[in-house]
Amino acid sequence: MANARESCVYEVNYATPRSFATTLKSDLKETLFPDDPFHEFRNEPPSKRAKKAIQYFVPIFQWLPKYSLSLFKYDLLAGITIASLAIPQGISYAKLANLPPLIGLYSSFVPPLVYAVFGSSKHVAVGTVAACSLLIGSIIGEKVSAVDDPELYLHLVFTATFFTGILQAAMGFLRLGILVDFLSHSTITGFMGGTATIICLQQLKGVFGLKHFTTKTDVVSVLRSIIAHRHEKKKKPKLFWVSAIAPMLVVITGCLFAYFAHAEKHGIQIVGDLKKGINPLSIRHLNFDAKYISAPIKAGIITAMVALAEGIAIGRSFAILKNEQVDGNKEMIAFGFMNIVGSCTSCYLTTGPFSKTAVNFNAGCKTAMANVVMAGCMLLTLLFLAPLFSYTPLVALSAIIMSAMLGLIEYEKAFRLFKTDKYDFLICMAAFLGVAFVSMDVGLILSVGLAILRALLYVARPATCKLGSIPNSSLYRDIEQYPEVTGIPGILVLQLGSPIYFPNCGYIRERILRWVRDEQASRDADQGSHIEHIFLELGGVTCIDITGVEILIEILKVLEVKGIKVALVNPRLEVMEKLIVTKFIDTIGKQNVFLSIDDAIEASRFNLERSKQLQDAQGHNYADGASLSKVWNCNL
Repeated sequence: MANARESCVYEVNYATPRSFATTLKSDLKETLFPDDPFHEFRNEPPSKRAKKAIQYFVPIFQWLPKYSLSLFKYDLLAGITIASLAIPQGISYAKLANLPPLIGLYSSFVPPLVYAVFGSSKHVAVGTVAACSLLIGSIIGEKVSAVDDPELYLHLVFTATFFTGILQAAMGFLRLGILVDFLSHSTITGFMGGTATIICLQQLKGVFGLKHFTTKTDVVSVLRSIIAHRHEKKKKPKLFWVSAIAPMLVVITGCLFAYFAHAEKHGIQIVGDLKKGINPLSIRHLNFDAKYISAPIKAGIITAMVALAEGIAIGRSFAILKNEQVDGNKEMIAFGFMNIVGSCTSCYLTTGPFSKTAVNFNAGCKTAMANVVMAGCMLLTLLFLAPLFSYTPLVALSAIIMSAMLGLIEYEKAFRLFKTDKYDFLICMAAFLGVAFVSMDVGLILSVGLAILRALLYVARPATCKLGSIPNSSLYRDIEQYPEVTGIPGILVLQLGSPIYFPNCGYIRERILRWVRDEQASRDADQGSHIEHIFLELGGVTCIDITGVEILIEILKVLEVKGIKVALVNPRLEVMEKLIVTKFIDTIGKQNVFLSIDDAIEASRFNLERSKQLQDAQGHNYADGASLSKVWNCNL
């Protein structure tokens, strides 16, 4: 037994702690490069390394050399299909952002070309999205009216798009995709549902033919505006049947009827003049005036996060269906570049919308060439067909938006959240109700705040559990999860499952002492053995700070007064390094650090036997000093 004890002690690694530079490099690598993106560059000659580096940062050089006519057939069909969706959506969402319809068409021409060069997803189809369109319109509209000063309003939208691109690209280069994770699935569900609700309500302006409408986005303001301007509603226009069939046949049919029936003369509003031509440069229109800059910055930050969360999540979702992977940081760079370039070429914010991406995927796209085909179709539209869409009835655009938005109200998913996790449901409803009844940014902040609060609760109140032995095995498991496990006489095994640092140190101390108190009371009631040893299983503790070490010392002293010995089991590398540097290992003793629970139990039983022998020897007045010395030396 002594030999076994000695082997256990020497198997624990007490190597000299790594230097600060080494640990910092390791931490930064795991934080910023968890996917190890440069593993393909290792052990390669310089020429191949440079080639692979270019292919990594500019993905088009990776797939374009292998491109073939057989792949182009699929991408051609997919590109034409998503272009047919991009035209009405571009006009509709531009209207949603209070922008000229032509800006929506511009935004489906240049950004897809940029994404085809830098994007890593085969399936993402680039375009404008309703939620970000409404966000930009709402935030910029608070500073400048789109009706009173449309030129300044348009310039601020370009500026907001520029800030969006800068932030997205910077996050991609700095590999800060972790920030997007704060937009939880529950937050996105509630935000999209609330946004879809108010967008649908705002389309009542086009459905009822109202000329005046509120610029606010909450439900109360929208309903109040509809009631206040109800006299503008034409209950029985002469060509009401045109409005009725517009949601079904949408843009083309609506344009034909509006053109031949002169619908604008009968109370049905149309898009208006659309000029031919490709995107004019707008870089000179970026407005950094201190008087207005706060609104574009605010819009840029919020829409950057929302657009990234939606675009990356959608790209990953469709990649999984093909058993492929999408690099989130490269997607950030691609989205950032296309919005920077877009802001300089008369485009507003674009990302990877669900509707276009789903159509692109189902149409059988094979590569990002589908985006190039779509851009080519948009080029032909801008050069030759744009004026034809000037007869599009606004009611048709409203129908397009409403039909798309109704699918974003995922009540079944909200109900599932309610059934599975009430806190997730609360986060979802905070976003939904905040967006619907206050404003979009307030709803988003409320939901993200609740999600962060939940994360802080996990940090401040980490999970701890008591372990017991599963009969006829060497396994130790949570006694609450496995009621059949048995306790260990004289020993209490506690498992800590999170880092030990300043936010949770107080809780961990109190929780351990409460475990001891409750366990001792339970054993006293059952007339069982007293607790003589406590083992802290630290396999799940990834790190510890100086406050955590001090708490361990405090726990050690408190339990020592109670006559209870403490041992550590399976401390990880970073934890062990900190315990060595702070001299805690010297305080607790190397003989009280073990690789496994079995080793700790074996050593504690040996110590109990030794103590019992010493007590027996003293009780019977044994004077055999050699025997006692032998027992003591065996323990050492």
